[in-house]
Amino acid sequence: MSIIDIHDKKFSLSIPETDIQESVKRVADQINQDLIDKDPLFICVLNGAFMFAGDLMKQINIPCEITFVKLSSYEGLYTTGKVKEVIGLNENIVGRNIVVVEDIVDTGVTMEKIIASLTAKGAKEIKIATFLQKPDALQRDITIDYVAMKIPNDFIVGYGLDYNGYGRNLKDIYTVVQE
Repeated sequence: MSIIDIHDKKFSLSIPETDIQESVKRVADQINQDLIDKDPLFICVLNGAFMFAGDLMKQINIPCEITFVKLSSYEGLYTTGKVKEVIGLNENIVGRNIVVVEDIVDTGVTMEKIIASLTAKGAKEIKIATFLQKPDALQRDITIDYVAMKIPNDFIVGYGLDYNGYGRNLKDIYTVVQE
């Protein structure tokens, strides 16, 4: 399947599953090395990061916990620039080492808001693990500790990322070819 249709858009295959899994393993290996004896709490940002978090956690072999938050900042193909918390954090994170697991960091607005919130709640150390980063789209001065892949500033679907709710279930990543 090299071209797919979702709603009114066409998408072409850009990152196959094998490349995705190799990148996830590389990130997990680095986290396992860096956070040994730190008992981190992984915070998966839903909905988009669920596949990355699931595959990542299968490769994490250090003592840890995972929890989930749900944020929203996209409408259609574009970010709104506003971050809405849909499901919040229930765990006490005071003094905890945190790894935020995100699907994609583009402008950095959402991640900046997450970091500020976790800092205010007393996190000891905050690391960011993102499946994808769009360096050309970054507008905030944030440190991303673990990046599985860097991509151009194109709209993509698959592996947890969606276009108006569809495409999250795809095992590969597809790039929009018709806007």
